[in-house]
Amino acid sequence: MQSKADTRYRVTLTLNGRERSGYAEPRMQLCDFLRHDLGATGTHVGCEHGVCGACTVLVNGRASRSCLMLAVQADGKQLETVESLAAGDELNDLQKAFRKHHALQCGFCTSGILMSSMEFLAKSTSPTEPEVREMLSGHLCRCTGYTGIVNAILEVAEERNSGISRQTDINKENNNV
Repeated sequence: MQSKADTRYRVTLTLNGRERSGYAEPRMQLCDFLRHDLGATGTHVGCEHGVCGACTVLVNGRASRSCLMLAVQADGKQLETVESLAAGDELNDLQKAFRKHHALQCGFCTSGILMSSMEFLAKSTSPTEPEVREMLSGHLCRCTGYTGIVNAILEVAEERNSGISRQTDINKENNNV
């Protein structure tokens, strides 16, 4: 006789823009489901207590610790992992800035920091250094000392704002013609 704890439930979610399904036991962590069942191995598992931030993914656009969420709770949700950032072999602007500023060394924490940074930059278009450091306070990095990470995030925010400013100027010029 099979107990409820042994029952596997179908979990269907949108992962990086594609509908994906798998089966998970009721107590399976989302990070394990992503890595082992769906093959999204960019999501790292560090502390399994939500402290280190290595497992951070976006769930319906919000940074979430996948070690603190059960796979069955993600049913019907939209998830983005670090694999969603690059377009093929072309890194996105944040990944390029991380490379430029040496914001990673061993890389274990990087995927979680990138995903939190994506949400942060979507909400805070002109962050200050203390605001970036506050966002990073939910992540542990033992290699970089955070300076490169902070500089990369601030540079991307500035570049994105410059792009918005240039587009606004172009729109104004086109409307005045």
